[in-house]
Amino acid sequence: MNEKLKNRIGILIVDDEETIRNLLREVIQKDDHLCFLAANGEEALAALETEDVDVVITDITMPKMDGIALTEKIKARYDQDIIMMTGNVNNVTYRDAIAIGCSDFIQKPFDIQEVSIRLKRVLRERSMRAELNRALHESEKMLEGMIHTLSSTVEARDPYTSGHQIRVAELACAIARELKLPEDRITAIRMAGVIHDIGKIAIPGEILSKPSRLLKVEFQLLKIHPKVGYDILKNSNFPLPLADIVYQHHEKIDGSGYPKGLAGKEILLEARIMTVADVVESMSSHRPYRPALGIDATLETISENRGTLFDPDVVDACLKVIRKEGFTFKG
Repeated sequence: MNEKLKNRIGILIVDDEETIRNLLREVIQKDDHLCFLAANGEEALAALETEDVDVVITDITMPKMDGIALTEKIKARYDQDIIMMTGNVNNVTYRDAIAIGCSDFIQKPFDIQEVSIRLKRVLRERSMRAELNRALHESEKMLEGMIHTLSSTVEARDPYTSGHQIRVAELACAIARELKLPEDRITAIRMAGVIHDIGKIAIPGEILSKPSRLLKVEFQLLKIHPKVGYDILKNSNFPLPLADIVYQHHEKIDGSGYPKGLAGKEILLEARIMTVADVVESMSSHRPYRPALGIDATLETISENRGTLFDPDVVDACLKVIRKEGFTFKG
């Protein structure tokens, strides 16, 4: 396809009546869009595999595959906008069409000018969404850069846990996916994971790298790092609850954690996930004051504390991704 055609909008008309297809094709081509035709849902799906389609205009009642089944399949596989048509509003209403993911609804017999106006509105909204997505993508890249800069700052002061935050983020995301969390929450977990120890910049280096267990007073000082991390992030206007996840990543569901002693559902699910991932990575890795305890002993520990220190659903998901799905830390 040459560049001129590539930049034109593609519209797929799906209707078992040839006269309707031809009538709509005139409207589409008059607006200088590319037009593709299909007589039923099966032909439409085949066209979507080979043609560059932006919007699908489909009838409801058709042989082989009706417009509702076609809409469901398109929404499951593709990202085209869909305008649904019907001559029988008793079967499907505008509300029904919008509920299954359509962008608009046209009743037959239709006015040609109205179809053109509705199509222009759908295309305008589609263009606005695409522009918003591009802007969000650029913002996410900038945010990612800031997050990794913060992460590097911590690891520069605490070389013994180099890579710890990234490994925790990896496991936390795997647990979140096992729990079927939506992608925006997984993104928040990943970003919070790679900076969850940012508050350690306020902890003296000799404590972070001490080659023996901390004294009680030293541990009390270390325990301020979630609050310090929260204070660093709370006014950063991140579009995700990163500060709260960082603040709560050492809380336990029985209320025995720190810094606030939160319990149960008072703790964000994202933070409950981070807690388990943090413990698993820490126990299974080498520390200056002890060798790695190994993954088996680590998993036994979180299993023993399932429902007391750790969220039971999170523990179950963690055990599954490691024991059944073979998750391993990359670094």
